[in-house]
Amino acid sequence: MEIHIENLCKSYGGSPVLKNVSFTAGPGVTCIMAPSGSGKTTLLRILLGLERPDSGTVGLPEKCRWSAVFQEDRLLEGLDAMGNLRFVLGSALDEAAALALLAELGLEDAVGKPAREFSGGMKRRLALARALLAPFDVLALDEPFTGLDRDNRERAWRCVREHAAGKPVLLVSHELPPEGAYDLVRL
Repeated sequence: MEIHIENLCKSYGGSPVLKNVSFTAGPGVTCIMAPSGSGKTTLLRILLGLERPDSGTVGLPEKCRWSAVFQEDRLLEGLDAMGNLRFVLGSALDEAAALALLAELGLEDAVGKPAREFSGGMKRRLALARALLAPFDVLALDEPFTGLDRDNRERAWRCVREHAAGKPVLLVSHELPPEGAYDLVRL
């Protein structure tokens, strides 16, 4: 599966945000880097169908299922980790797989606590778990490691590489991910 972006442009109020962005992303991680305010989130929003480009083309396979981690964690603060996963995944939730992934992400001790009691890094890892557990063909990650210390950042990176192996992963960031194989696109 490949995603083809050709000459994508987007402006807000006459100010260009994306100018003739072109790249192809296949299986594996494509890290899209640029400073803050350079259109990374706008690019993901266009790919996810949340915004329309002014011009250019996005070539996606038909019936492409996306999963995403947005800049905001978008958790239900009154629910615990499993409650947040169950709310999004419904009957698709495999509780054993969810508990295993939460443990991989270092969240095994937080399973019964409401999300409002989580630190920012814990919330980020729960948002990542939710995206990795959803059925997907392509994974979009918007600054997924924000608020994570080095050890948790590396742990989260390992989970992304393992659980999304063989699928396209679009990771937007203003920092390089921890070491590992990825393609780099600069906006």
